[in-house]
Amino acid sequence: MSSRRTVSLVTLGCARNEVDSEELAGRLAASGWDLVDTADGERADVVVVNTCGFIEAAKQDSIEALLNAAEDGTRVVAAGCMAERYGSELAEALPEAQVIGFDDYADIDQRLDDVLQGKSLVPHDPRDRRTLLPISPAERPATGVHVPGHAEFQPLPDGLAPASGPRVPRLRLAGGPVANLKIASGCDRRCTFCAIPSFRGAYISRRPDDIVREAEWLAEQGVRELFLVSENSTSYGKDLGDLRALEKLLPRLAGVDGIERVRVSYLQPAEVRPGLIDVLTSTPGVVPYFDLSFQHASGTLLRRMRRFGDRERFLDLLGTVRERVPQAGARSNFIVGFPGETEDEFGELVAFLEEARLDAIGVFGYSDEDGTEAAGLSGKLPEETVAERVEELNRLAEDLMAQRAEERIGGTVEVLVETDLGDGSYEGRAEHQAPEVDGSTLLHGEGLVVGQLVRATVTSAVGVDLVASVAGNGGHASVAVTAHQAEAGAVPGDVR
Repeated sequence: MSSRRTVSLVTLGCARNEVDSEELAGRLAASGWDLVDTADGERADVVVVNTCGFIEAAKQDSIEALLNAAEDGTRVVAAGCMAERYGSELAEALPEAQVIGFDDYADIDQRLDDVLQGKSLVPHDPRDRRTLLPISPAERPATGVHVPGHAEFQPLPDGLAPASGPRVPRLRLAGGPVANLKIASGCDRRCTFCAIPSFRGAYISRRPDDIVREAEWLAEQGVRELFLVSENSTSYGKDLGDLRALEKLLPRLAGVDGIERVRVSYLQPAEVRPGLIDVLTSTPGVVPYFDLSFQHASGTLLRRMRRFGDRERFLDLLGTVRERVPQAGARSNFIVGFPGETEDEFGELVAFLEEARLDAIGVFGYSDEDGTEAAGLSGKLPEETVAERVEELNRLAEDLMAQRAEERIGGTVEVLVETDLGDGSYEGRAEHQAPEVDGSTLLHGEGLVVGQLVRATVTSAVGVDLVASVAGNGGHASVAVTAHQAEAGAVPGDVR
């Protein structure tokens, strides 16, 4: 076997998966593996596909990625949610790939060495990961169960933590001034349509000090915005015995030297406390951005989903936020065609969206998921009915999002510069625009630098995207550029 071992990482799915891939990359780099990008024509000894197992479409994308990676005879390993969820079932159905689970991450170097030597990995039998942790949330952090992205983070001067022991290294796979930061994993909710808790496990929070140390390391890498990710950020700290832990953590992260913005993802409406709203709308450096998991707006249908709230309560919540910050960002996803969804219930959702003035709206058609309660419910809607409602709601959502963007014309936004397009044009994101999902802002100005936070006036809107000109003298940035920000402009792009 050659002394040089090369691996390529392919990441599918959500921002949480991206963090997990960076853990794998860090562990492999610390063990002497070279990361290569097969998209650039490089050949890897092993390709690791970090799969998504959320919904049927995501599973099909994962299978396609595994098959594509194996086309030229390259050794392929399936990791991530789909691999964890199906284990030996996936290995049997897809002999082109070896399968590993989350508990293999700590020994990823040995697992890939075995693959290089032609050994067959023994895939795990699928099991409910909620059973691997104690029922008592307070006891969960002390268990030996491996939770991706969840160990102590104490970086060395070169940016990598020790390769042995419980301190997990992380290696950034994407350059640029924005990075995902995992604060928790798993979920204790029992939504009838969702299988995530079964393969991600019960809810477990990372220790605040570990999160802050990782934020400091990311800032040293040129990161200017932290995007806090988890399955349910509003539950952060409940297993640590502190329901106000997120409210305390946010100011600490915003105070990290070099960090300009902190953004939180995935808030459960029923758990958004007044104190959390206060912190999100009044803390310098914390973005007034509300990624709210509404899922629907009909109270009766939400009960069948085992969720809380209704159209009136959700509008009250948005109203409370906008009383504090009128231009606060708000987004949500919605499931259409849930079993038994009546015309009146669908009409409640339509009426809510027309009143809510959301910046970003995601629409998904319901589909049965293995092992969920909803899969056994009666009243399944015909596929054509679900498709019709999805199409109707998508058309409405596009119009409403465009209207919301137009409301911002003439106003001022703070934009993080992320890409230099040349000729005095730049692309970035305003406070109400999260990475990858909420549109972007095209900036016109001179002398801007990637990683810089600038104030700009919105001149027009194209769908959900904004066009803005930078305030200041002659179009120049009104915010000073630090040496670290200048260096951030030279950070290479995604190498996956």
